[in-house]
Amino acid sequence: MIDHLIATDIGGRGVQELYFRYKALRPKYMDNATDILLSSKDVLIVADFPIPPSMIPETDGPPGALALALALNEVGKKATILTEDTIADALKEFYSDVTTEIPRKEFSCLVSVETPGRARDGKYYSFSGMEIKVRPYDELFIGATVPTIGIGDGGNEIGMGNLNLEGKYYSTVKTTELIVAGVSNWGAYGLVANLSIREGVNLLKDYDEVEVVKALVNAGAIDGISKKREVSVDGLPMGIHSKILDLLRGIVEFKIH
Repeated sequence: MIDHLIATDIGGRGVQELYFRYKALRPKYMDNATDILLSSKDVLIVADFPIPPSMIPETDGPPGALALALALNEVGKKATILTEDTIADALKEFYSDVTTEIPRKEFSCLVSVETPGRARDGKYYSFSGMEIKVRPYDELFIGATVPTIGIGDGGNEIGMGNLNLEGKYYSTVKTTELIVAGVSNWGAYGLVANLSIREGVNLLKDYDEVEVVKALVNAGAIDGISKKREVSVDGLPMGIHSKILDLLRGIVEFKIH
């Protein structure tokens, strides 16, 4: 139920086709990803998607990364968020373990939330066909010797290589498990909801997405669809995102009580 809800294609970008394809390939991917997190002690969460041509980071990805980090912390795990300067400045208002330097230490799990993965030619692309200039975060995943999770909503993100999509702009970077979502933040929230059910506690209960997105926009982030500094994500008003979160919270409460 959770994986189906978070794959709702309100923006009409074709993500539901990707979801159905992956659900057929890996029907238990949400539970598998949750198992990875539960068996991990020290998790690195990557979130940074610059929007061309300005290369200003977007508001999708970091809120989901933050929610996941807070949840992991609450269940006794250590979580570090890796991102760029603008996003880091905003997230540090809510969480201290945020870095802009690619760590040299070993982690027990890597998670990507809306981070570009390289295409077949080794470059990174938006679906408007523009090249994305971004640090090669995906090298961490390509060379990983630990379990990895990718969360994406379009096909050009780390992890979407699991679907072996044909086309110039699609990512070829694979992960141990992939979560396909209508908005990548929703994918992270869905993972937190599933973790909540497994742990018997609602880890989304106190999460305030609107305040996080406001902080990101104030720091300089933009909506990835409108390309404007506005309190929205992927062209959708915050009211819609809040309703998705409320539904996830409701599912968790129903399951744990």
